[in-house]
Amino acid sequence: MATTVVVQQPYIVSHRNPWSSGLCDCCEDMNSCCYAFWCCPCFACSTTGELGESPCLPLLDLFGPGFLAALGFPVCVPPVTLGMRVAVRHKYEIVGSICEDIMVSCCCIWCSWCQMSREIKEHKKPITIMTTQPMVQVVPNISTTTTTHVVRGQPFGIMSPVQMGSPLILTSP
Repeated sequence: MATTVVVQQPYIVSHRNPWSSGLCDCCEDMNSCCYAFWCCPCFACSTTGELGESPCLPLLDLFGPGFLAALGFPVCVPPVTLGMRVAVRHKYEIVGSICEDIMVSCCCIWCSWCQMSREIKEHKKPITIMTTQPMVQVVPNISTTTTTHVVRGQPFGIMSPVQMGSPLILTSP
């Protein structure tokens, strides 16, 4: 007699986020905005390098479409800008579509690179978590000078009275 075994895998819900800043929010980072305005190819190369890709990749947007147009293939979408925008969107799980990425890459290339740069910087910021110790029931330990904390019936830890009440601060490297 054969036995049927059904294995149910957990359903993972992906939480998609919006961009951390709007497309035209260049005033949030004026240094990047000025850098992109005065030398967009250099800014695109540095932004691509910050994402971990080859810094020379955006130079293909300058030479690629011109070369393809000379061969008779008109290109209006900058391929590297579009590819980087899609890569940033997927890496940071940002809501959007390929149609939106094409429109932004074609119509406002400077704003697109500035938005990608701000997003990369936002995700590279160090995270600081500050917590305080939970409310605990203090049970004096008669045999020693330290105090044992009990949380929901289980020992929380042994601390001296001097250590009680000090906040716990965690920082990411």
